[in-house]
Amino acid sequence: MSDTGLRDEVTWLVRELLRLDTSNPPGNETPAADLLRRYLERNGVECELVARDPARANLIGRIPGTGGGPSLALLGHTDVVPADASDWTHPPFSGHLDAEGYVWGRGAADMKNETASRAVAMAVLAREGFRPRGDLLFIGQADEEDGTEEVGLNWLREERPDIACDYALDEGGGWRLPLADGRVAYTLNVGEKASVKARITAIGEAGHASKPSIGENAVPLLAALIARLVAHRTARVLLPETRRLLELLVGSADGDVDAAVERARALEPSLVHDLPPLFGITIAPTRLEASGALNVMPGRATVDCDCRLLPGQTVADVEREIRAALGTGIAYVLELDEEPVGGSSSPLETPLHDVCRRFVAREEPGAILLPMISTGFCDMHYLRESFGTVAYGFWPMRRMPAAEYLNGMHNRDERIHVDDLDLATRFHIEAARAISGSPALATGA
Repeated sequence: MSDTGLRDEVTWLVRELLRLDTSNPPGNETPAADLLRRYLERNGVECELVARDPARANLIGRIPGTGGGPSLALLGHTDVVPADASDWTHPPFSGHLDAEGYVWGRGAADMKNETASRAVAMAVLAREGFRPRGDLLFIGQADEEDGTEEVGLNWLREERPDIACDYALDEGGGWRLPLADGRVAYTLNVGEKASVKARITAIGEAGHASKPSIGENAVPLLAALIARLVAHRTARVLLPETRRLLELLVGSADGDVDAAVERARALEPSLVHDLPPLFGITIAPTRLEASGALNVMPGRATVDCDCRLLPGQTVADVEREIRAALGTGIAYVLELDEEPVGGSSSPLETPLHDVCRRFVAREEPGAILLPMISTGFCDMHYLRESFGTVAYGFWPMRRMPAAEYLNGMHNRDERIHVDDLDLATRFHIEAARAISGSPALATGA
């Protein structure tokens, strides 16, 4: 197929997906899963809808392997976050294609663009008669944006263990970063931080608000505790992945990690906020609760904190950091989740890492592949936890600036360029041939 034909096909499919309102909540992903099923089946891919909730189906597509080789799964969630149409230049569920080649719509960057390109890669390979050594899977999963209903991949992995795979590609990387020193980097998401909720309750003594000195109002006590949290510097941790990240950007990461991070941040604006959280636990106060009545000074006031841990860190590490931050002199109660949610990573030196590196080097000679840990998390951790899958986030793009792409996620005027849809589809076709194809293809011979 010509590049124009491939671009037209993936552009058509992503526009069709964008026209389906799969805002989560409530989700209603089945129409999107069924659209993908019909498209893939027309192209010779075995497909099955699998649902715990009939309105929220997942799709499993498969090109069966002949045996003796690794399996690869291409993933894409079909739900999106809600959109307020009054904020958008073009209606968020119109799939509008403008004269400059941008496709607009909720999910154009997160992540119906990726879902469509991976489905088209499957279709192209099936039409060619591609027979992988290991199974080549397409998984269109529901409920990634919320994840609380247990109808998506967190449920599917238990219900259908036959989706176990050696390698997987999902969201969270492939962004092109022009660095201040003239180099270019493409990000590869190799892991995600975990999430733990911490609840801190300041203990005072209730009193009538008309006599502020009569009790010990817990609100200012909590304010003091929050100020201590915000000022606290958590311990720096250098993982193998983040050590490689700093080495690629600024050279040696030994010695003063903070100084190395500061030098790296200066290389690209998007790194200013993205890099520091990759070297330790973060603690973000997000929700407050105090008196139920205006005229009552509360004896208790509470803050909920969103805490993010690096892969391998534990709830005990979070507790140690919070207690070090809060210090003494103010009575409080600390409650923590028993276990973190998410938080895992995959090794760097793998055949799939090599495929990504070779593709970047060929498309843009001299560019570096930059391993990243995501500050959030997506569905990849379910595959790592259940099956030991080597899972990366990688969807390469060159046309659309990373800042513009990232700013569209969960925001108004989300869009993607057709050139990047084409580039990413070509990558996934190549990755499938290299990982699951003949041994000669797998070694790049």
